[in-house]
Amino acid sequence: MAQTILFDPLLPMALIWALGAATLLIVALAVWRGLSGWPFRLLAGAALLAALLNPSLQSEEREPLSDIVLVVADQSASQRIADRPDQTTDALEALEAEIAALGMEMRLSTVADAPDNAGTLLMAELNRMLAEEPRARIAGAILVTDGQLHDAQLVPDLPAPLHALITGRETDWDRRLVIETAPAFGIIGEELMMTLRIEDQGAVPADLSGRAEIAIAIDGGPSRTFQVPTNETLQLPLTLEHAGQNVVQFIIPEAPGELTERNNAAVVQINGIRDRLSVLLVSGEPHPGQRTWRNLLKSDPSVDLVHFTILRPPDKQDGVPVTELSLIAFPTRELFMESVDDFDLIIFDRYQRRGILPMLYIDNIRRYVEDGGALLLAAGPDYASAASLYRTPLSEILPGRPTARVIEAPFLPEISELGQRHPVTAGLEDAHQGLSDSAQPWGRWMRQIEVTEQAGQTVMTGNGGAPLLMLDRVGEGRVALLASDHAWLWDRGYEGGGPQLEMLRRLAHWMMGEPDLEEEALVAEADGQTIRVTRRTLADTVGALVVTAPDGSETEVTLEQTAPGRFTAEIDGGEQGLYRLREGERERVIALGPAAPREFEETIASAARLEPVADPLSGAVMRLEDGMPDIRRVSEGRTANGRGWIGLTARDAYLTTDVTVTPLISAWVFLLLAAALTVAGWLREGRR
Repeated sequence: MAQTILFDPLLPMALIWALGAATLLIVALAVWRGLSGWPFRLLAGAALLAALLNPSLQSEEREPLSDIVLVVADQSASQRIADRPDQTTDALEALEAEIAALGMEMRLSTVADAPDNAGTLLMAELNRMLAEEPRARIAGAILVTDGQLHDAQLVPDLPAPLHALITGRETDWDRRLVIETAPAFGIIGEELMMTLRIEDQGAVPADLSGRAEIAIAIDGGPSRTFQVPTNETLQLPLTLEHAGQNVVQFIIPEAPGELTERNNAAVVQINGIRDRLSVLLVSGEPHPGQRTWRNLLKSDPSVDLVHFTILRPPDKQDGVPVTELSLIAFPTRELFMESVDDFDLIIFDRYQRRGILPMLYIDNIRRYVEDGGALLLAAGPDYASAASLYRTPLSEILPGRPTARVIEAPFLPEISELGQRHPVTAGLEDAHQGLSDSAQPWGRWMRQIEVTEQAGQTVMTGNGGAPLLMLDRVGEGRVALLASDHAWLWDRGYEGGGPQLEMLRRLAHWMMGEPDLEEEALVAEADGQTIRVTRRTLADTVGALVVTAPDGSETEVTLEQTAPGRFTAEIDGGEQGLYRLREGERERVIALGPAAPREFEETIASAARLEPVADPLSGAVMRLEDGMPDIRRVSEGRTANGRGWIGLTARDAYLTTDVTVTPLISAWVFLLLAAALTVAGWLREGRR
């Protein structure tokens, strides 16, 4: 219950003030004239003025309300390392008990990692909580955190103290890998430069300070280990080996006592591009398809084409003096002995032995393929003859053996069952538009060289199911055999034509090792927090995909077949960081967001960011390692912290349940009092 005197004037206050002034003037005149009843006159005027003010008594029935304490618990990724979760849990339990003992209410909210790698937004959450509670009941706010927040500038206008309880240990230390600069693309074979730094934070042990070990792996291959200094910017030269995406992974082994290994790894994806693609095209007997090969290769501005057509074999004798010939002598030694390794691809188009290339030179081509080169053989009737290239040292690497039979009959090229899964030929039907006859995917060819498969893979078949396009890997290199010289019919639009350009483009890029055309590959792409995984294979089935999350937990995901040789899955990543994918012997590393999220840029618990925030609000920042502080109730405006304790302001808020207003004194009492005082003054003066 609370009581208050209220005034509800019967006249405007200006008029009452004027009446009061007139009363004082009359009393002053009475005093000046020496009238002894002036005190009674003054009291009578005051009684009349009090009656005009109309005083009343207001009585309130109040229900006291408990004070509210806002508690924000940091449960971001950096708070889930070492023993910080236990420290946080123990602190919250202690806070709940002590706040309840003070008769206050605790409002608890937890904060996880903000989306888009924004870090820990404690102040944003505190602002939200403050907006939902009456300010008159807020006794204070307490943060339980490691001090690594990323919105300290958004501190709210609190009507009470703000305290922070810091987790972590003074002896904590951590090692972090920072990629400072990395190119988005690089030219194959040319050196590019990256800069990185290994950063030590906290109380680093003396025996581990100054040096660190780093392992570098490219495309999931074997890693190379180096000893490097810490806290220095390092220059790393790197040379890309293939076109397409090159995945460079950096790993720092976890050191004893280190807080976390979550920031010890990084993945950099660099797109490899070829500066110039060097192709050697050697044409034998002229034929209609020769121009097609040349047009295809010359249409690509990134291709350096060296094309030789053998028009005059050395054994030809027609009596023309050599000085009058306009033909260029075939530089056999320069091409096939001295410069053969400079070519990315060698194509023999209807070439047969004519005494120009000695067996030593051909054997050098075999060596070139085994060491990583690429050889494409477009066979015509020459391949079935006694002068076939198969009857040279190339027979050791060619996938098809000729039977000496040339099939001169129309046939429809077909993609084999294996070819439906091979990246070179998969989906070729969809690549061809403008068909004249919907009953067949493309036009027919008229000639095929019969070969017997002896190695590699047959991805296209021809007459009677005989091998038409065969692919093989030999040593480090690749070989392709096209057992027909009529692919040019597609280019000319015969019977609707066909996807010759796309087929030859894929074939050339597969032979040069483009990752996008690898038969066995595990490909992963990130889209927001979703990972799309594609497993390409020539097999009918694949195993389960093992996904290792950034926190080290493993899950198995079933890959579903979406096309021949294509198995896919979508994975929802729960947190940012590095994900390791493994299916059989195939491995892939992909990063959702940065490899080391913002939460792991600084993992050492610190009060540096919170002290400037808490001091103006009479708050304190204390480490839980030193023990849980006591909580005391303090009056508003008093010091709210001390040695081993923190204070919460008593707000004494209440809820009014009923209000009663009654006149303080009845009007007739005022009139009677004023009349009595007036009479008393008259009697006093008359008696005198």
